[in-house]
Amino acid sequence: MDITPRQLEIIEATSKILTTTGINGLTIKNLAKEMNFSESAIYRHFSSKEEIILAMLNYLASSIDDRLVNLPKTDMPDEILRSIFQEQFNFFNKNPHFVVAVFSDGLMEESKRINTAILQLMAVMMKHLLPVIIDGQKKNVFTSAIEYEDILHIVMGTFKLQMFKWRLFNFEFDLKETGNKMIDSVLILIKST
Repeated sequence: MDITPRQLEIIEATSKILTTTGINGLTIKNLAKEMNFSESAIYRHFSSKEEIILAMLNYLASSIDDRLVNLPKTDMPDEILRSIFQEQFNFFNKNPHFVVAVFSDGLMEESKRINTAILQLMAVMMKHLLPVIIDGQKKNVFTSAIEYEDILHIVMGTFKLQMFKWRLFNFEFDLKETGNKMIDSVLILIKST
């Protein structure tokens, strides 16, 4: 995805506003104020608030895909799953303002185009997780007593809950430490006995 440095600044400022004040606080006026820009300067880079949100979601999807494709290779599904989530926790630890995209708070009501972008963001995570889960079941590393789609939902839901808790606590606890504990617990639940 091609984004200029200035567009990335706008996307990051947008995500900060969304994280602190929600969708109702995101206006071009508030965004310009946050960035010490004029409103017209924002419009030079994006035609609307919707375009900025779409760019943010597309940027995140692209970022996730790029980072997860480049994870170290291993044949151990449990280690791959661990690496996927550690990579996500590392990214969000450095970029907590993007946590809003994990929840899509209020974004789903904005437009069909935004809904589609949110679904594409989820699809990127599924694209990386599903083959790992299926491979783990084939290798008898993960339980086959639970359908792979259900394991996917459990894993993604647990991640979302962890991120929600981190946000509720104002990003004050160590996400990587608690995230690793979460990964350990999920692996205990889904591993074959």
